This record gives sequence, structure tokens and C-alpha cells, in this order.
Amino acid sequence: MFHRRFLGAFALCASLLASVPATARDYLQCVPFARAESGVDIRGNAKTWWAQAAGEYDRGQEPRKGAVMAFASTAGMPLGHVAVVKKVVSDREILIDHANWSPIGGRRGQIERNVRVVDVSDRGDWSMVRVWYAPIGDLGLRANPVQGFIYAGGNARPDTRAFDAPVWASNNWKPGNGLEIVAASLGS
Repeated sequence: MFHRRFLGAFALCASLLASVPATARDYLQCVPFARAESGVDIRGNAKTWWAQAAGEYDRGQEPRKGAVMAFASTAGMPLGHVAVVKKVVSDREILIDHANWSPIGGRRGQIERNVRVVDVSDRGDWSMVRVWYAPIGDLGLRANPVQGFIYAGGNARPDTRAFDAPVWASNNWKPGNGLEIVAASLGS
């Protein structure tokens, strides 16, 4: 009897786990977007990028154009988040490009460009930031911890290659316009 219940519970858990990636494929995640936009070739959840970059890419606490900003995991953001620095505006403000942050028009997985990010850390070291949140039309209400920046141009690997932006990044692609094609082209 115990064996039969165990198998039933195992089958239920396996079916739930198998359905999660299908749901995630319905919208663009931050990881494949950041990988395609930055050229930083790291796989896995965003919360693992900072550790995975050690020894493979230069890392630091200073925002630079083209760097990947690695957000730490939190209760509200358990898988972390990654975004690409578009422009350094000042010593406490940058613009980023990222995906799957703000639900726009009720849809997740949207790409947002030139998004305002403000360093709100006590020491001005980019360890805590507030990010523009489209539904409220202002900086988000919560501060988000940042692990640091991963520098694509400082790739320590010997096989450094130039990164060609994906076609969809330069062909007037708009959020919600062929999202499934973009997501499929990025792989996982």
C-alpha cells in the first residue's frame, strides 16, 4: 500500500514539474534575453549567473555599458533576475534593457528598453537598486539586491568572439509581436 501511494505521489510531482517549463515557454524570460543581448554565455537561473561568471568573465561593482547586472535571489524574486546595462547616466543612475520584469498590458515576458535604475544603497556601491516598474509608472516600491556586474567585454575565456545581435533585436520587434518565435530562437 505504501509503495502504491509513493508511486502515485511521485507521478503527481513529476507531472507538475514537467508542466512548469511549458508555462515558462509562453513568455520570454530574462535569462535568454540577457544572454542574447550581452553575449555573456551563461545558462541556468539568473540567481546562479554571478557565481557561474567567476573565472569565466570579469566581474565587479561598477556598471558599464553592455554589462549584465545580476540581481540576487529574494523571496519576491526567488530565481533572481539579469538585465543588460544600456547606458550609465550618472554615478547613481543607469538605463537597462531586460525582459520579464513589468507585466505590460497584462502580459508577462515583455522586453523593456532604456529602463531607469537608481542605486539606493547606503554606500553608493550598486548593492541595492530600485527599478522602473511600468504598471505604476515609477520606480518600483521595493529595493532589489544586486550581486554585481558581469562584463561581457572582459571575457576571460580564450575563445572570445564578437557578438552579433540577434535579428529580432534590430528589426523593429515590439513586445507581443511574434513572442513565441523570439523565445524559440533563443533556446534555453
